[in-house]
Amino acid sequence: MNLLYYETHNRKECKEWLLLVHGAGGSTRTWKRQIKDLGASYNLLIVELPGHGNNKNHDLGLTDYSFEIVANKIWEIVDYLNIQSIHLVGISLGAIVCLQMRILRPDGVSTVILPGAIIRLSAKLRILARVSLTFARIIGYRNFYSLSAYIMMPRGNHKQSRDIFIKESKALTTAEFKKWTHLYFDLNKKLLQLYHAKSTIPHLLVMGSQDHLFKSHAKAYSEFHDNAQFLAIQNCGHVVSIEKASEFNQICLQFLNSNFQNSLTH
Repeated sequence: MNLLYYETHNRKECKEWLLLVHGAGGSTRTWKRQIKDLGASYNLLIVELPGHGNNKNHDLGLTDYSFEIVANKIWEIVDYLNIQSIHLVGISLGAIVCLQMRILRPDGVSTVILPGAIIRLSAKLRILARVSLTFARIIGYRNFYSLSAYIMMPRGNHKQSRDIFIKESKALTTAEFKKWTHLYFDLNKKLLQLYHAKSTIPHLLVMGSQDHLFKSHAKAYSEFHDNAQFLAIQNCGHVVSIEKASEFNQICLQFLNSNFQNSLTH
């Protein structure tokens, strides 16, 4: 089986697994601030998306990507490791992947945590998504990614997150940038589908108070779905797992522990 690159951090006495899915341009390294805190209580499965990080030279035989294809490739790893049910944690683009995973196999998902969630696109972002491929061809795909990072994370206190994702994105080839950018054309249609898909699985959306592009839509999602909670981390941008790692980790653990206790009483 031709699996995506992944890493595991196991606790022999624990049966619960967290799956961590990074965002566009990221890698397993973008989750390093979560390993100690979350790994103290849960087994961790950290994957790399196609074309990212250690998958750079890994031929998966995929000529094009879709969120269904990527989600199924991650489910292959879960099955290979014989994990019966898993908690999904996906940031930014990874949040879309996790929601797609939940739709494909809801019986295999315990909870869903979406930091920096991309849930809907504003009118400005829908226009950008439509012209992105042409624009990327003009200025170069790597320059387009860097520009997008500055648009999403414009403030001085966002610099660490911005720099990390720009640095990690250097692993992507032009061909991989093209595959991922091509998804932008139908992104709004996909997000509408995911937005309205009902579920009884507990969801938590953790957003930075300064996430000017996606926070309001994440809050609206939590109000639309009875099983979804919303929490904003103050003075924080899009990548809450990096910028306010310790606070984010504690929020995750509280959410996971409360749902674990609820499952024991029902």
